[in-house]
Amino acid sequence: MLIESLEQKTRLAMITVLATIAGSVIICCAILFIAFSKISEERSQIYILDGQIPFLAERAELESTYEIEAKTHINMFHQYFFNLPPDNEYIEYSIGKAMYLADGSALKQKKSMDEKGFFSDLVSSSAVCSIICDSINIDHETNDFMFYGRQLIKRRTSQINRSLITTGKLYSVPRSKNNPHGLMIANWRTLENKDIK
Repeated sequence: MLIESLEQKTRLAMITVLATIAGSVIICCAILFIAFSKISEERSQIYILDGQIPFLAERAELESTYEIEAKTHINMFHQYFFNLPPDNEYIEYSIGKAMYLADGSALKQKKSMDEKGFFSDLVSSSAVCSIICDSINIDHETNDFMFYGRQLIKRRTSQINRSLITTGKLYSVPRSKNNPHGLMIANWRTLENKDIK
């Protein structure tokens, strides 16, 4: 009877020890999981220092900024392509910057304008060409866009106002210094460029 009681007490002590060890392991694993999740959450946050005060900056997903970046990319391309002073070097520089943002369709249009004497006419008449963006519409399913704007050509004696409508398609490319939005304009063409009365 004493031996049976001793066996039961030993078994009870063993079960208690094993349960305590199992409980400790479960608690340790839970603490490690919570700690690692908190660490990864903190690492995903970015802080901006203003003097000595840190501010939490929130990351934006690409989908939430796509439309803004796409419209900025399209507008930047048109600014580079159409905002031109009567300076051959600056025209080449500006058109060169625009070529980083579009495919060969923009180069074809540049060559066509060159053949018609548009750029040489700007320089010879000391004209300043500028563009004003009215709106940009993007079809999110096909990534096709329409750019609506006005082109102003100021000469010494006159000013020409022209309506400008262009279209094209956007696709993603790796970001670079010359293409910060990571987008490329394809199949770009002018649908309308006529004088406004």
